[in-house]
Amino acid sequence: MRAFISGHQAVSATDFVELALGTPLELWLGVEGESEMERAARLDAARDILADNPDLPDRVSRVAAEAIEAFAPELFNVIPLPVRRLARRRQSRGWVAA
Repeated sequence: MRAFISGHQAVSATDFVELALGTPLELWLGVEGESEMERAARLDAARDILADNPDLPDRVSRVAAEAIEAFAPELFNVIPLPVRRLARRRQSRGWVAA
């Protein structure tokens, strides 16, 4: 079975991420052995993309959360901290609770 997104075929997980974000992962993560000049150009391009797409960080967060939910849902099983007890301990030691 083939998967197409906006006319592009997604063959790997990386393809799906790149198509969801609209940019190649190497732009954000870099590549091994890149020179300082290549790194500076890559970061400059990334800044331009962020300036043109201010909602991109939110899209990236959403894609990451969906991937975690799909492939490692146990990471979302968090235990809330006992805020009240912590505040009482801080008060008993003379600290100000936040």
